[in-house]
Formats: sequence, C-alpha cells, structure tokens
Amino acid sequence: MPPRSRELVAADVFAGGGGLSVGLKRAGFRVAAAVEIEPHAFATYKANHPEVRAYKQDVRTLKGADLLAPSPTGGIDVLAGCPPCQGFTSLTSKYRRHDERNELIIEMARLVEEVRPRAVMMENVPGLAQKGKTLFREFVVRLVRAGYILRYDVLQVADFGVPQSRRRLVLLAGRGFAIRLPKPTHHKDGLHGLAKWRHVADVIRGMPRPVFLDQAETMGGPSAVDWHVTRRLSDENQRRIRAARVGQHWKTIPKRLRPTCHREHDAGFQNVYGRMRWADVAPTITGGCTTFSKGRFGHPAQNRTISVREAALLQTFPADYVFDTPYMDYVCGIVGNALPCDFAEALARRVAAEIATREARN
Repeated sequence: MPPRSRELVAADVFAGGGGLSVGLKRAGFRVAAAVEIEPHAFATYKANHPEVRAYKQDVRTLKGADLLAPSPTGGIDVLAGCPPCQGFTSLTSKYRRHDERNELIIEMARLVEEVRPRAVMMENVPGLAQKGKTLFREFVVRLVRAGYILRYDVLQVADFGVPQSRRRLVLLAGRGFAIRLPKPTHHKDGLHGLAKWRHVADVIRGMPRPVFLDQAETMGGPSAVDWHVTRRLSDENQRRIRAARVGQHWKTIPKRLRPTCHREHDAGFQNVYGRMRWADVAPTITGGCTTFSKGRFGHPAQNRTISVREAALLQTFPADYVFDTPYMDYVCGIVGNALPCDFAEALARRVAAEIATREARN
C-alpha cells in the first residue's frame, strides 16, 4: 500500500453496536461520525467508540452536514454502512411481505449525494440484489449519477479469516475511480497459497464453561461475567441436544425427540437444532445465536448452546468488547446483526489502499 499523506476519515451509518467501526479503525481510518437509532446498540457503540460523534436518531432525519461537522478535514473519505436487511434475508422473507426498513438503503444514497465522500462501502445480504432489486437498482443509479464507479459482488466472509460461513453482498465505489473488491486471504482447504479457513476450535475451544443467565443475575449481571452467558435449555431441548450429531441438522435427531412440526415431514429450515463442529466454520451467527431452535448453535462438545461471548468471538469482535445492555435478547441482536469486524477491516483496507494509490499519483 502506498504511504498515506494524511489521516483518512470515515462515517459509519446504521452503525449498530460498532463492528464496522472496529474494522474501519483497524484499517487506519478515523471514524468521525456515526448514526444509530436503537438505544441498546447506541449505548454499546458509545461504550466502545467514545471519541466518535455518534447521533442517536433516525437516519431519515440526519443531514449530510451532520456527518461532515465533526470531520477534522471537513470532508469524509469513506461513507460506510450496512442498511437494515431484515426484509431481504432468506430467514425472514418467507413471512414478511414488506418492511419499511427496506427503504433505508435509499437514505444512504441520499447521504452519499449530500456528503460527497471519496468512497462508499456498503454491505448487505445477498437477497438485496434479488428480492430487493428495485431498491438496489435505485441505489446504484443514484450513485452512478453522482459520479461514482461501482464494483459489487457476493463474498464469503470465511474467505477473509472469519470463522463463520456468511455470504454478504459488498459494494465498493469511488468518486471518479473504481475500487476493486478485496481478494480472498483464506481458502476452505488452504489451496492456491492461501491460509485455511479458521474454524470454531481456533476461536472458542478452551473457553471456560459459561454461566446461565439466571446465575449471572445473582453475580452482578451478565456484564460482570463478560457476557459469557447462555440460556438454560428445557428438558426437551436437553434431550435433543444430547441426540444431535456434531455438524448435522435436525434430521439426525430421532423423530420421537423432534418438535411436532418436524416429526411427519422434512420441510422447513434445515440448520436448526444442531451442534457446531470444531473442525469447521460456524454457521451464520444471527440474533438467535443462543437459542437452540433458531440455528445450529449447539456447542460442539457441551450440552448447551454457545454463549453470547462465544458468538461475539465468532463474529470477530475483540475479546474485551463491551456490550452495554442488561438484556440478552438485545445483546444477541447486536452481535448477530453486526458485520464481522475482520471482514469489515478487509474491505476498509481495500478502500484505503485505493485512496492512497490515487493520492500518490496526484
């Protein structure tokens, strides 16, 4: 990467708990501004990024000038964001016909038009380009009209060192120049001179046993035990997890132990009521990451789900990252909705390298 002549400045919209900002900072950006409306996610963001001018408000009420105001240079080098994607994900699109949050990607286009950053970095679920193609097309058209050259594709985060299978639509754009998508640094089998995918064992093997949520409440709350907390399983789910085979889905559980909806047919979501495998990547971490019925979130060796902290580590949050909420459902949402920090860093480094190259030429 060519040497930088100055510090690069970033703005993080739809900031959540701050996973994207972690990656931006690791790549050398100064995150000057951020916006997040959800109170628990906002508190978590501020606890970890206190120096950032963070706006707790609806992005639809935010002006481009608000993002520019705290910039030490008066400009923004990269406007980065992960617009809410619940309306386009395969996990929910079966049940939700319309979600007003879908249109928030257009608010990101508006902010790009007002801020005129050097570069744009947008991440979303792959379904945005199919189920949300009308909105995605409008986003693309507005950026092109504003002078940006776009590159986008669906990338697998495991190819960038994240110990998790998670496919994401990534769009990088430069104002008047193209930004190539990053090349993989890892390969499932370690081929082509790349490192092997990182596995579950590389991240959470050796962790001490977590405490149950009700126990944590008597110990000063979940934060007092670093959110290494899990839920107690019902008697039925205890029997199911004992019968679950490592790395397999619910069809391997005897029919007599399955939920009623799964006893007579094999339809429905496959990746539930299962255990992770030590020598494999984790499944996609979601907001249901500590609920056995919501994914293959069973621990590989112990009769429990993974803990909140283990889920955060699989999302590549720093081990000391603070989750500033007393509520388990909210912290699971913060973790599951985040862009994995290591993946965010890989994207941000690609953007920073292209900006540095352009500045060196000029």
